Amino acid sequence: MDAIIQYFPELTPKQQNQFNKLRSLYELWNNQINVISRKDLENFYERHVLHSLGIAKVYSFKPGTSVLDVGTGGGFPGIPLAILFPETTFVLIDSIGKKIKVVNEVVSSLGLMNVHAYHLRAEDVKGTYDFVISRAVTAMPVFINWVKNKINNGKTVDGFSHGILYLKGGDLTEEFKNVTGNYKEYPLTKYFTEEFFETKKVVHWVS
Repeated sequence: MDAIIQYFPELTPKQQNQFNKLRSLYELWNNQINVISRKDLENFYERHVLHSLGIAKVYSFKPGTSVLDVGTGGGFPGIPLAILFPETTFVLIDSIGKKIKVVNEVVSSLGLMNVHAYHLRAEDVKGTYDFVISRAVTAMPVFINWVKNKINNGKTVDGFSHGILYLKGGDLTEEFKNVTGNYKEYPLTKYFTEEFFETKKVVHWVS
């Protein structure tokens, strides 16, 4: 929690309380439905919460923005971002129903009114969103094909275009040879000093 407050000092007491509750909620539910590895649970705030919030260092979602989190798993990056941006609407989906059960229980316990979670595959999502977010659920070219028709393309707010914000790690040169559209990499070492983030980045893609 100290790192969260260090990197996001503007958090309200309510937000600090919500972030503070996260680990105990995931420990409770992880004992029943395994959504986080035991090793990662030991480094929960760094590897799950702070990692998710890397997207917020690249772009601050504006009130009224709609965000789709594809392959959310146990609720990352969607839930930490929903705490940080209470006036942004987040829809979290995953193809595994038991993971969405955990997401809904955590959302309910935190009182997050801006999150809706569904047991869905990306291709079955109706409508479009300002941004699609995810945490490395598949190779980027595959992911783009899944969600490119779910994005409100063409809009730019404060010089930042609607599109995909994707958490990835490692050298992306080979993977991105087959990527169409425009993208930019944001190394998370620019924002966080922890060793875990040395190879981590946020990729912003627009069509």
